[in-house]
Amino acid sequence: MTTTTMNLTAVFRRFPGGYAAFVEELPGANTQGATLEEARANLIEAVGLVMEANRELAEEELRGQDVIRERLALSPA
Repeated sequence: MTTTTMNLTAVFRRFPGGYAAFVEELPGANTQGATLEEARANLIEAVGLVMEANRELAEEELRGQDVIRERLALSPA
C-alpha cells in the first residue's frame, strides 16, 4: 500500500496578537492563533472543516443526479 500525500501551501502572518494563517490553494481555510504552533494546529482543523463542508455542499447539489464518485489519490510530483 502506498502513502498518498497532498501538499498545500500554508501562509502565516505575524501580527501584534499572534499569527493569522491561511492555505493558498483552499479558499476559506483560514484561522489565527496566539502562537505559530496554535495557528498551525488551527489551520489543520480549518482545512478539514472546509473540505467536509465542500463535500456536503456538493452532495446536496448533486443529490438525485446520475454521477460517478471516486477517490482521487494525489501523490508528490
